[in-house]
Amino acid sequence: MTPPAQALLGLGWHKARGASSADRPSARSPRARYGKPVRVATWNVNSVKQRVGRLLPWLEERHPDVVCLQETKLTDEAFAELLGDELTGRGYEIALYGEAQWNGVALLSRVGLEEVERGVPDGPGFPHQEARAVSATCAGVRIHSVYVPNGRVPDSDHYAYKLQWLGALQRSLQADERPTMVCGDMNIAPADADVFDPAAYEGHTHVTPPERAALRGLLGTGLHDVIREHWPQERVFTYWDYRAGMFHQDLGMRIDLVHAVSERVRAAWVDRQARKGSRPSDHAPVIVDLDEAPDGDIGPVVPPPSAPARGRKVKLPQSD
Repeated sequence: MTPPAQALLGLGWHKARGASSADRPSARSPRARYGKPVRVATWNVNSVKQRVGRLLPWLEERHPDVVCLQETKLTDEAFAELLGDELTGRGYEIALYGEAQWNGVALLSRVGLEEVERGVPDGPGFPHQEARAVSATCAGVRIHSVYVPNGRVPDSDHYAYKLQWLGALQRSLQADERPTMVCGDMNIAPADADVFDPAAYEGHTHVTPPERAALRGLLGTGLHDVIREHWPQERVFTYWDYRAGMFHQDLGMRIDLVHAVSERVRAAWVDRQARKGSRPSDHAPVIVDLDEAPDGDIGPVVPPPSAPARGRKVKLPQSD
Protein backbone atom coordinates (compact mmCIF):
# COMPACT_ATOMS: atom_id res chain seq x y z
CA MET A 1 0.00 0.00 0.00
CA THR A 2 1.32 3.45 -0.84
CA PRO A 3 2.09 5.58 2.22
CA PRO A 4 0.25 8.84 2.89
CA ALA A 5 1.26 12.31 1.70
CA GLN A 6 4.30 12.78 3.92
CA ALA A 7 6.06 9.84 2.22
CA LEU A 8 5.11 10.60 -1.38
CA LEU A 9 8.38 12.25 -2.39
CA GLY A 10 10.29 9.02 -1.96
CA LEU A 11 7.99 7.32 -4.44
CA GLY A 12 8.35 9.82 -7.24
CA TRP A 13 5.35 11.84 -6.07
CA HIS A 14 5.45 15.60 -5.83
CA LYS A 15 3.69 17.56 -3.13
CA ALA A 16 2.64 20.70 -4.95
CA ARG A 17 3.06 24.12 -3.45
CA GLY A 18 0.33 26.70 -3.54
CA ALA A 19 0.53 29.32 -6.25
CA SER A 20 0.91 33.04 -5.68
CA SER A 21 1.85 35.98 -7.86
CA ALA A 22 5.27 36.06 -6.20
CA ASP A 23 5.94 32.49 -7.35
CA ARG A 24 5.47 33.22 -11.05
CA PRO A 25 8.56 33.28 -13.28
CA SER A 26 9.41 36.71 -14.60
CA ALA A 27 8.23 37.51 -18.13
CA ARG A 28 11.85 38.53 -18.75
CA SER A 29 13.19 35.07 -18.02
CA PRO A 30 14.42 33.07 -21.04
CA ARG A 31 12.00 30.62 -22.60
CA ALA A 32 12.70 26.99 -21.87
CA ARG A 33 13.15 24.82 -24.95
CA TYR A 34 10.68 22.12 -25.83
CA GLY A 35 11.86 18.61 -25.18
CA LYS A 36 11.50 15.31 -26.99
CA PRO A 37 8.34 14.01 -28.72
CA VAL A 38 5.56 13.74 -26.18
CA ARG A 39 2.00 12.38 -26.12
CA VAL A 40 -0.20 14.52 -23.88
CA ALA A 41 -3.73 13.53 -22.88
CA THR A 42 -6.45 15.17 -20.82
CA TRP A 43 -9.42 13.37 -19.31
CA ASN A 44 -12.20 14.33 -16.93
CA VAL A 45 -12.65 10.95 -15.25
CA ASN A 46 -15.63 12.03 -13.11
CA SER A 47 -14.34 10.24 -9.98
CA VAL A 48 -11.05 8.41 -10.32
CA LYS A 49 -12.19 5.89 -7.71
CA GLN A 50 -15.05 4.86 -9.98
CA ARG A 51 -12.80 4.83 -13.04
CA VAL A 52 -9.78 2.78 -11.92
CA GLY A 53 -10.91 -0.17 -14.04
CA ARG A 54 -11.01 2.10 -17.10
CA LEU A 55 -7.99 4.32 -16.43
CA LEU A 56 -5.30 1.68 -15.93
CA PRO A 57 -6.05 -0.36 -19.08
CA TRP A 58 -6.31 2.91 -21.03
CA LEU A 59 -2.81 3.91 -19.92
CA GLU A 60 -1.52 0.57 -21.17
CA GLU A 61 -3.32 0.95 -24.50
CA ARG A 62 -2.60 4.59 -25.37
CA HIS A 63 0.81 5.06 -23.68
CA PRO A 64 0.50 8.78 -22.88
CA ASP A 65 3.62 10.47 -21.58
CA VAL A 66 1.67 13.15 -19.72
CA VAL A 67 -1.90 12.81 -18.45
CA CYS A 68 -4.02 15.64 -17.09
CA LEU A 69 -6.93 14.38 -14.99
CA GLN A 70 -9.93 16.32 -13.73
CA GLU A 71 -12.71 15.61 -11.24
CA THR A 72 -10.60 13.09 -9.35
CA LYS A 73 -12.85 13.69 -6.30
CA LEU A 74 -10.27 12.40 -3.81
CA THR A 75 -7.93 13.93 -1.29
CA ASP A 76 -4.25 13.62 -2.14
CA GLU A 77 -3.82 10.95 0.53
CA ALA A 78 -6.76 8.89 -0.76
CA PHE A 79 -5.51 9.15 -4.35
CA ALA A 80 -2.06 7.97 -3.25
CA GLU A 81 -3.50 4.99 -1.40
CA LEU A 82 -5.74 4.04 -4.32
CA LEU A 83 -3.35 4.45 -7.27
CA GLY A 84 0.14 5.12 -5.97
CA ASP A 85 1.69 1.72 -6.64
CA GLU A 86 -0.12 1.26 -9.95
CA LEU A 87 1.03 4.59 -11.37
CA THR A 88 4.59 4.66 -10.08
CA GLY A 89 4.95 1.08 -11.30
CA ARG A 90 4.11 2.34 -14.78
CA GLY A 91 6.79 4.99 -14.56
CA TYR A 92 4.65 8.00 -13.73
CA GLU A 93 5.49 10.78 -11.34
CA ILE A 94 2.35 12.39 -9.96
CA ALA A 95 1.33 15.89 -8.87
CA LEU A 96 -1.99 16.24 -7.08
CA TYR A 97 -4.40 18.89 -5.93
CA GLY A 98 -7.43 17.10 -4.57
CA GLU A 99 -10.33 17.37 -2.17
CA ALA A 100 -12.91 14.92 -0.94
CA GLN A 101 -16.04 14.35 -3.04
CA TRP A 102 -15.67 17.32 -5.39
CA ASN A 103 -13.29 18.78 -7.97
CA GLY A 104 -9.68 17.56 -7.90
CA VAL A 105 -6.96 17.61 -10.56
CA ALA A 106 -3.82 15.59 -11.20
CA LEU A 107 -0.79 15.46 -13.48
CA LEU A 108 0.88 12.16 -14.36
CA SER A 109 4.21 12.32 -16.19
CA ARG A 110 6.82 9.89 -17.49
CA VAL A 111 8.95 12.73 -18.90
CA GLY A 112 9.76 14.69 -15.76
CA LEU A 113 7.70 16.69 -13.29
CA GLU A 114 9.35 19.89 -12.11
CA GLU A 115 8.29 23.15 -10.44
CA VAL A 116 4.92 21.81 -9.38
CA GLU A 117 2.33 24.39 -8.38
CA ARG A 118 -1.32 24.02 -7.50
CA GLY A 119 -4.05 26.56 -7.86
CA VAL A 120 -4.20 29.70 -9.98
CA PRO A 121 -2.10 32.60 -8.70
CA ASP A 122 -4.33 35.21 -7.05
CA GLY A 123 -7.40 33.25 -8.14
CA PRO A 124 -10.80 33.62 -6.50
CA GLY A 125 -12.45 31.13 -4.15
CA PHE A 126 -16.02 29.97 -3.68
CA PRO A 127 -15.62 30.87 -0.90
CA HIS A 128 -12.31 29.02 -0.41
CA GLN A 129 -9.75 28.10 -3.06
CA GLU A 130 -10.99 24.94 -4.76
CA ALA A 131 -8.86 22.13 -6.19
CA ARG A 132 -9.13 23.15 -9.84
CA ALA A 133 -5.61 23.59 -11.23
CA VAL A 134 -2.20 21.96 -10.97
CA SER A 135 0.79 22.68 -13.20
CA ALA A 136 4.31 21.39 -13.72
CA THR A 137 7.11 21.41 -16.26
CA CYS A 138 7.24 18.15 -18.23
CA ALA A 139 9.85 17.62 -20.97
CA GLY A 140 10.41 21.37 -21.14
CA VAL A 141 6.73 22.28 -21.45
CA ARG A 142 4.71 24.01 -18.74
CA ILE A 143 1.56 21.88 -18.58
CA HIS A 144 -1.58 22.93 -16.71
CA SER A 145 -4.37 20.52 -15.78
CA VAL A 146 -7.47 22.63 -15.15
CA TYR A 147 -11.06 22.07 -14.17
CA VAL A 148 -12.90 25.33 -14.83
CA PRO A 149 -15.92 26.08 -12.60
CA ASN A 150 -19.24 25.06 -14.15
CA GLY A 151 -21.04 28.37 -13.66
CA ARG A 152 -24.32 26.61 -12.91
CA VAL A 153 -26.78 29.30 -14.03
CA PRO A 154 -26.04 32.44 -16.08
CA ASP A 155 -25.72 35.56 -13.93
CA SER A 156 -25.48 33.54 -10.69
CA ASP A 157 -22.73 33.95 -8.11
CA HIS A 158 -21.09 30.78 -9.42
CA TYR A 159 -21.20 32.15 -12.96
CA ALA A 160 -19.39 35.31 -11.81
CA TYR A 161 -16.86 33.10 -10.00
CA LYS A 162 -16.26 31.16 -13.23
CA LEU A 163 -15.45 34.34 -15.16
CA GLN A 164 -13.21 35.63 -12.38
CA TRP A 165 -11.38 32.31 -12.22
CA LEU A 166 -10.74 32.35 -15.98
CA GLY A 167 -9.50 35.93 -15.73
CA ALA A 168 -6.99 34.93 -13.07
CA LEU A 169 -5.81 32.02 -15.23
CA GLN A 170 -5.36 34.34 -18.22
CA ARG A 171 -3.28 36.79 -16.18
CA SER A 172 -1.10 33.95 -14.92
CA LEU A 173 -0.45 32.70 -18.45
CA GLN A 174 0.35 36.19 -19.70
CA ALA A 175 3.00 36.56 -16.99
CA ASP A 176 4.76 33.31 -17.91
CA GLU A 177 6.85 33.09 -21.09
CA ARG A 178 7.64 29.39 -20.82
CA PRO A 179 6.29 27.07 -23.56
CA THR A 180 2.86 26.16 -22.28
CA MET A 181 -0.07 23.80 -22.71
CA VAL A 182 -3.40 24.29 -20.94
CA CYS A 183 -5.41 21.08 -20.85
CA GLY A 184 -8.67 20.18 -19.22
CA ASP A 185 -12.38 20.50 -18.81
CA MET A 186 -13.05 24.14 -19.64
CA ASN A 187 -16.82 23.82 -19.16
CA ILE A 188 -17.23 26.07 -22.22
CA ALA A 189 -18.02 25.13 -25.81
CA PRO A 190 -15.90 27.57 -27.85
CA ALA A 191 -18.43 28.04 -30.67
CA ASP A 192 -21.85 26.89 -31.84
CA ALA A 193 -20.14 24.19 -33.92
CA ASP A 194 -19.02 22.63 -30.64
CA VAL A 195 -22.53 21.67 -29.48
CA PHE A 196 -24.95 19.33 -31.22
CA ASP A 197 -27.71 21.97 -31.38
CA PRO A 198 -27.12 25.60 -30.30
CA ALA A 199 -30.85 26.13 -29.77
CA ALA A 200 -30.93 23.37 -27.15
CA TYR A 201 -28.46 25.31 -25.00
CA GLU A 202 -30.22 28.67 -25.04
CA GLY A 203 -30.42 30.01 -21.49
CA HIS A 204 -27.74 27.62 -20.25
CA THR A 205 -24.14 28.09 -19.23
CA HIS A 206 -21.22 26.83 -21.34
CA VAL A 207 -22.30 28.78 -24.42
CA THR A 208 -22.87 32.38 -23.30
CA PRO A 209 -20.92 35.24 -24.89
CA PRO A 210 -19.06 36.23 -21.67
CA GLU A 211 -17.85 32.65 -21.15
CA ARG A 212 -16.67 32.36 -24.73
CA ALA A 213 -14.95 35.73 -24.52
CA ALA A 214 -13.11 34.59 -21.38
CA LEU A 215 -12.02 31.41 -23.17
CA ARG A 216 -10.76 33.44 -26.14
CA GLY A 217 -8.72 35.42 -23.64
CA LEU A 218 -6.67 32.28 -22.97
CA LEU A 219 -5.94 32.00 -26.68
CA GLY A 220 -4.85 35.63 -26.61
CA THR A 221 -1.78 34.48 -24.69
CA GLY A 222 -0.41 32.91 -27.91
CA LEU A 223 -1.96 29.46 -27.58
CA HIS A 224 -4.23 27.66 -30.05
CA ASP A 225 -7.24 25.37 -29.71
CA VAL A 226 -5.38 22.49 -31.32
CA ILE A 227 -8.31 20.16 -31.97
CA ARG A 228 -10.31 22.80 -33.80
CA GLU A 229 -7.28 24.11 -35.64
CA HIS A 230 -6.41 20.56 -36.73
CA TRP A 231 -10.01 19.68 -37.67
CA PRO A 232 -11.73 22.99 -38.53
CA GLN A 233 -14.85 21.57 -40.19
CA GLU A 234 -15.42 18.31 -38.32
CA ARG A 235 -18.11 17.35 -35.81
CA VAL A 236 -16.13 16.78 -32.62
CA PHE A 237 -17.52 16.33 -29.11
CA THR A 238 -15.86 15.28 -25.85
CA TYR A 239 -18.81 15.17 -23.41
CA TRP A 240 -22.15 13.38 -23.64
CA ASP A 241 -24.79 13.30 -20.90
CA TYR A 242 -25.32 9.83 -19.44
CA ARG A 243 -29.09 10.13 -19.96
CA ALA A 244 -31.45 9.83 -22.91
CA GLY A 245 -29.03 7.94 -25.14
CA MET A 246 -27.05 11.11 -25.81
CA PHE A 247 -23.76 9.29 -26.39
CA HIS A 248 -25.13 6.74 -28.84
CA GLN A 249 -26.78 9.51 -30.84
CA ASP A 250 -23.64 11.64 -30.66
CA LEU A 251 -25.52 14.51 -29.03
CA GLY A 252 -22.68 16.12 -27.16
CA MET A 253 -20.48 19.12 -26.53
CA ARG A 254 -16.79 19.86 -27.02
CA ILE A 255 -15.73 21.28 -23.67
CA ASP A 256 -12.51 19.34 -22.98
CA LEU A 257 -9.79 21.32 -24.70
CA VAL A 258 -6.05 21.49 -25.26
CA HIS A 259 -4.53 24.92 -25.80
CA ALA A 260 -0.95 24.84 -27.04
CA VAL A 261 1.52 26.16 -29.59
CA SER A 262 0.25 24.40 -32.69
CA GLU A 263 3.48 24.17 -34.70
CA ARG A 264 4.52 21.03 -32.82
CA VAL A 265 1.19 19.21 -33.11
CA ARG A 266 1.30 16.13 -35.35
CA ALA A 267 -2.00 14.56 -34.27
CA ALA A 268 -4.96 15.70 -32.17
CA TRP A 269 -7.99 13.53 -31.53
CA VAL A 270 -10.75 12.48 -29.18
CA ASP A 271 -10.52 8.92 -27.86
CA ARG A 272 -14.22 8.09 -28.10
CA GLN A 273 -13.47 4.42 -27.45
CA ALA A 274 -12.80 5.32 -23.81
CA ARG A 275 -16.39 6.61 -23.51
CA LYS A 276 -17.83 3.24 -24.56
CA GLY A 277 -18.50 0.14 -22.49
CA SER A 278 -19.25 -0.30 -18.81
CA ARG A 279 -18.77 2.35 -16.13
CA PRO A 280 -17.35 5.07 -18.41
CA SER A 281 -16.85 8.70 -17.56
CA ASP A 282 -19.25 11.02 -19.34
CA HIS A 283 -16.17 12.66 -20.92
CA ALA A 284 -13.74 11.18 -23.44
CA PRO A 285 -9.98 11.77 -23.35
CA VAL A 286 -8.37 14.23 -25.75
CA ILE A 287 -4.95 13.16 -27.06
CA VAL A 288 -2.33 15.42 -28.65
CA ASP A 289 0.97 14.18 -30.11
CA LEU A 290 3.87 16.62 -30.23
CA ASP A 291 6.61 16.21 -32.88
CA GLU A 292 5.74 12.58 -33.68
CA ALA A 293 2.40 10.75 -34.02
CA PRO A 294 2.83 7.06 -33.11
CA ASP A 295 -0.62 6.19 -34.52
CA GLY A 296 -0.42 8.56 -37.48
CA ASP A 297 -2.61 11.60 -37.95
CA ILE A 298 -5.79 9.80 -36.93
CA GLY A 299 -8.96 11.50 -35.83
CA PRO A 300 -10.72 13.69 -35.19
CA VAL A 301 -12.81 11.12 -33.26
CA VAL A 302 -11.70 7.51 -32.80
CA PRO A 303 -13.76 5.54 -33.55
CA PRO A 304 -16.28 7.82 -35.27
CA PRO A 305 -19.93 7.54 -34.15
CA SER A 306 -21.87 5.01 -36.21
CA ALA A 307 -25.31 6.69 -36.19
CA PRO A 308 -25.16 10.37 -35.16
CA ALA A 309 -28.51 12.11 -34.86
CA ARG A 310 -28.63 15.19 -37.05
CA GLY A 311 -31.21 17.72 -38.04
CA ARG A 312 -33.80 17.10 -35.31
CA LYS A 313 -34.62 18.97 -32.14
CA VAL A 314 -33.59 17.33 -28.89
CA LYS A 315 -34.34 18.69 -25.43
CA LEU A 316 -31.46 18.55 -22.97
CA PRO A 317 -32.11 15.94 -20.25
CA GLN A 318 -31.30 18.41 -17.47
CA SER A 319 -33.98 20.81 -18.70
CA ASP A 320 -36.83 18.31 -18.14
